[in-house]
Amino acid sequence: MSSQTTDYGTELLPQVRGAPSADAGPSNVVQLSEAETAFAAREILYRDLLNALPAAIYTTDADGKITFYNEAAVAFSGRRPVLGSDEWCVTWKLFWPDGRPLPHDQCPMAMALKEGQPVRGYEAIAERPDGSRVHFIPYPTPFKDASGKVTGAVNMLVDITERKVAEERQRLLSNEVDHRANNLLAVVQALVRLADAPTVPELKRSLEGRIKALAHAHVLLAQSRWTGADLQHLVSEEIAPYMGGAAPRVWQSGPVLTLEPAVAQSMAMIIHELATNAAKHGALSGGGRVMVDWQQDGGERLVFRWTEVGGPSLDGPTPCGQGRRMIEKAAASLKGRARFDWRQEGLVFELSAPVTLLVAQPETATLN
Repeated sequence: MSSQTTDYGTELLPQVRGAPSADAGPSNVVQLSEAETAFAAREILYRDLLNALPAAIYTTDADGKITFYNEAAVAFSGRRPVLGSDEWCVTWKLFWPDGRPLPHDQCPMAMALKEGQPVRGYEAIAERPDGSRVHFIPYPTPFKDASGKVTGAVNMLVDITERKVAEERQRLLSNEVDHRANNLLAVVQALVRLADAPTVPELKRSLEGRIKALAHAHVLLAQSRWTGADLQHLVSEEIAPYMGGAAPRVWQSGPVLTLEPAVAQSMAMIIHELATNAAKHGALSGGGRVMVDWQQDGGERLVFRWTEVGGPSLDGPTPCGQGRRMIEKAAASLKGRARFDWRQEGLVFELSAPVTLLVAQPETATLN
């Protein structure tokens, strides 16, 4: 018998050759019977169907030598196996999920052929010749003849790389959420320890305001998937009540700066304490105004300024309460320097911290 062969080695349309007949003509070819032709046509159909499937599928003989593979197997393995020569699997190299090398003669397909049973419940990693890797689940199933003897096997390799990437991303996110939750609880505990007020209602108001400032920062961080929070948005959240209307009392100016999550929390507390002090004792308690601006000093440090003008005159010693201690503690966590200048027209506060705390380089646009 002879056969036609596709580019992936599929034997098709066998033809029987025999002795010449009186009316066979010079071709010396005996035509197939109707049953043989129908069988060959079905084989073509089945193999075309397998070749059209998106899953990698291949077959082997009883000795594990590859007898067929579809084009999805070529895309999966990054190579075109040699029929009748390559054994056990279409892949170039195999590894267990923990990274240990997996010899081809010990892979699930080899196990199925040796044991004569389908093998399920395994995962593996295939490495292509170009070095890229694919996580997959194999489904090897042996063929048996009427006597129960193994004659070969078929295997389907299901690519689960995207699922593995999603699982790893989920694991990292879970760890990050756990870390953020512990960090937030530590910050709240510090707020409680530092909190002080002459009455319980005042203590409650103080704590509620600071926790709300943290909540604002966390909303911004959640919106950015914890990549950072924009400084302009942090300022806007705290001074929003004073920015609207025909005569806004607070202005802000500075480049777009995205702060790391831990930095954003500390800056939210600093801005909250400054706004609270201004509303109680400073420019926002009367008819004054506040200018908030920030910039890079020489490209190495972030300089943040809070300038109050037109506030009530200061009588007696300058304020030095728990709000100032809170700001100084937050500035220290940023490895920054905090400077308070209590002028007659109002407070001028300046924070200088390393720019290396930023997530991204600032843009040139200015927000007013």
